[in-house]
Amino acid sequence: MKRLYFSFIVPVYNRPDETKELLESFTRLEGNIDYEIVIVEDGSSLKSEDVVQSFGSQLKISYFYKENSGPGDSRNFGMHNAEGNYYIILDSDVILPSNYLIEVNSFLSNTFYDCFGGPDAAHISFSNLQKAINFTMTSFITTGGIRGGKRQIEDFQPRSFNMGLSKRAFLETGGFGKIHPGEDPDLSLRLLKLGYKTALINTAYVYHKRRISWSKFYKQVNKFGLVRPILNQWHPESKSLAYWLPTLFSIGLVLAICSGLFNFILPIYAYGIYFALVFILAFANSKSLSVAALSLVAILVQFFGYGYGFIKSTFNIVILRRKPEKAFPDLFFN
Repeated sequence: MKRLYFSFIVPVYNRPDETKELLESFTRLEGNIDYEIVIVEDGSSLKSEDVVQSFGSQLKISYFYKENSGPGDSRNFGMHNAEGNYYIILDSDVILPSNYLIEVNSFLSNTFYDCFGGPDAAHISFSNLQKAINFTMTSFITTGGIRGGKRQIEDFQPRSFNMGLSKRAFLETGGFGKIHPGEDPDLSLRLLKLGYKTALINTAYVYHKRRISWSKFYKQVNKFGLVRPILNQWHPESKSLAYWLPTLFSIGLVLAICSGLFNFILPIYAYGIYFALVFILAFANSKSLSVAALSLVAILVQFFGYGYGFIKSTFNIVILRRKPEKAFPDLFFN
């Protein structure tokens, strides 16, 4: 195997402050490992060019500006213009721990995979809302568990906030598609069909800020729900009853509340136990009562947002048999 030369691919859209924080974390990376950074400005009106130039003496970094065509196409553009033989794709709203590249290089040098994903964590500087949302998105008792959890190694479906892809795999697959979100599991599933192996590198985590308001978080998880039935149609082998859980949870909670009005309170007790467990685990994870309380709200936003999106998409795609591009044009870039 050739010596790995990493190209970090970062699409950016109106995020100069986030870009600065990410690049600052690059200056603290440890290890004598070859890498470059490719910043792709996706048609932003608020550009990061000056920020990138300010790091030119510290980092090997290149900057490209292109018309807006979505994060997937921007990542493909970056990989086409990169020098490395292994690409690491990051979102602009992440911060790298100092040992990140050491963990990736060590894992791939010992057991090579053409595609990997890494987990995310909440940085100590994050707001309580960010920490609560991070908990709900990664915990084993929420959709973090549905996505496979942290223990799964092979056949992991990476997310593009922290994802690696070999040049060989990129060239054979053509990279990311036009759907967003959902472009990362779509690519992972196409890789598996071609015989490539994917893996989770448990120790290669990033600090991921995610959305910073309830409305933005709802919009994000709602789109995740809309996308899943489309992916199931494209990749029938990926179907799982687990994807119905947020919808069933939401319907069950409404029914439990209604049953309580008729003095049948057993279902409410069951949900109460679940929310108590969420609170305890969130508090144990964060050591903060505020984060634990906010996590209860985040769970509701996550499950209702995803569940509504999933059932809406299922009705349109499966029952009405509408084409995804016609039913949900906002999920696709031209």
